[in-house]
Amino acid sequence: MRITALEEGSVEWELTADAAEKCSWRAGKNLAQLMREGKFRDWERVFAAIENGRTVGFCTLTRYDELPEDCGYSPFIGYVFVDEVFRGHCLSGRLIDCVCHYAESIGFKTVYVCSGESGFYEKLGFRLVSSSVSTVYGTSEQLFVRSL
Repeated sequence: MRITALEEGSVEWELTADAAEKCSWRAGKNLAQLMREGKFRDWERVFAAIENGRTVGFCTLTRYDELPEDCGYSPFIGYVFVDEVFRGHCLSGRLIDCVCHYAESIGFKTVYVCSGESGFYEKLGFRLVSSSVSTVYGTSEQLFVRSL
């Protein structure tokens, strides 16, 4: 299995957009649309876990995620998904570690993630910043941070 940072136009870009569009998670369709509309700029990336020419997991690193752009936090890890067949093998943790290494290599000292999950991100070195932040979707999520 190979985990790679994708840029628009790479061979795996459309492969990963297809996987996101067809995955069991409803947010996957939104990620596929963002990829196809060229919404990732500059240093922003989609990270993909590739197994035998198939995308089996993905996540993103972007300036903003679910919080308003003026929230004071950036960058964000988002769209963390692993195909059901590949769950239970720490693949999401490996994806997130790759994102963190990349973020650090381009000068970031921290990364953030919004999630409703409890216990998962803490195991990956994140700490809770707030148990309730208001998202741009009118919902409430937890905000986590990881130092790099």
